[in-house]
Amino acid sequence: MKGYSPQALLRLNERYSIFCQLIEGDALPDHRFTFSAKDNLCTTEFQARAGSRILEGYRPPFDATPVHRMRQEGGLLIGKTNMDEFGFGTFSTNSAFGVPRNPFDEERACGGSSGGAAAAACLIPGHVSLGVSTGGSIACPASFCGVVGLTPTYGRVSRYGLIDYGNSLDKVGLLSRTVKDLSHFLPVISGPDPKDPTSCVQPPLDLNHSREGPLALPTECLEGLAPAVKEALLRALDKLSVHLGVEVHEISMPSLRFAMPAYYVIATTEASTNLARYCGMRFGVPEREYHQHFNDYFSGVRSEQFGDEAKRRILLGTFCRMVGFRNKYYLKALGVRDLVLEEYKKVLADHSFIVSPTMPFLPPRFDEISKMRPIEMYRADFLTIPPNLTGLPHISVPCGYEGGLPIGLQLVAPHWEEGGLIKTAEVWERHFHYHFPEVSP
Repeated sequence: MKGYSPQALLRLNERYSIFCQLIEGDALPDHRFTFSAKDNLCTTEFQARAGSRILEGYRPPFDATPVHRMRQEGGLLIGKTNMDEFGFGTFSTNSAFGVPRNPFDEERACGGSSGGAAAAACLIPGHVSLGVSTGGSIACPASFCGVVGLTPTYGRVSRYGLIDYGNSLDKVGLLSRTVKDLSHFLPVISGPDPKDPTSCVQPPLDLNHSREGPLALPTECLEGLAPAVKEALLRALDKLSVHLGVEVHEISMPSLRFAMPAYYVIATTEASTNLARYCGMRFGVPEREYHQHFNDYFSGVRSEQFGDEAKRRILLGTFCRMVGFRNKYYLKALGVRDLVLEEYKKVLADHSFIVSPTMPFLPPRFDEISKMRPIEMYRADFLTIPPNLTGLPHISVPCGYEGGLPIGLQLVAPHWEEGGLIKTAEVWERHFHYHFPEVSP
């Protein structure tokens, strides 16, 4: 980040709305590298608001484990990045503290919910962003902002200090301009953490391990693609086949069409449980009218402070876990998750990775997003939801450009095989030139 002062970062932020909070001072303290953290990761010197007004003023007394480990490595945390409220969104347009703008076109979205993290990785050379993915919140903005985004296996990185969206789905990962940065910092943030039991059963991280064999391309992932995305995918596969000698097999994975409805049932059910704590008592901006009945008090706080999308997901999730509906929706969705995972395992037993575009269309303009119905926004994640639902590691790398806008390629690996993803992405990076917008500090 040579040449970037706090004042230059402030100017950059005024233009792109990357950060909801920034480091202050006349000069940056001594550091080996800079990094940023998504707003739902706790840090001591910044508020942790998860993009929501309801957490305004909350300053954690501790660092999230990934943040703590990055600091121990010599990193300087320069700010918290803008995101969709509690991770609820595909375009980072649901934030209470600013909507990040795409570095390639300021009239377009960065993707979500880690939109600010991807924009920071794109605009600041040598910068590493900590992102969080529930249903594609690292891969999606990585694709839209033309950077590399790695989502590790569920449990590879400790979630201690993360403000949860869905406990069985959330994963902390990395975004940067190059795979080299990811290979350096993934070991830093990975590893068992006694504060997070889900991280304590992982095998050692082996970045020297590579996977051999053909790629699998599900035909279900070719449906509903924008022409430019499909053409970029086919060109990338041709390059992999002709120049790198990688076979590509078209296969069918019928269970993928069930992944999206199952994801939204599980995710919203868990989200409605997690968000129940934000009522203005222990967590959340308090009401001053203490004489009210508790139902009126809680309802007043939530009605005023939660955004529309948060309210929508709370209602949907609460319905899915009500008595009489839990078996019909939530438990059935858990069964669908097992079905999708079994099909992934079957395909990956005979193939090195599963390949697809990361997003089905180019970064949309904000005026286009404003006309989308919620169901259209949910459907936009149909390529990134399946690996997130099953906790599989995946990486998004730029594979083409159309009209100056980036297009992402997604690779999915078996559990705990992040090393194979990184090795393959490094090979791709040596044969494909990335483009980044020129921005003066």
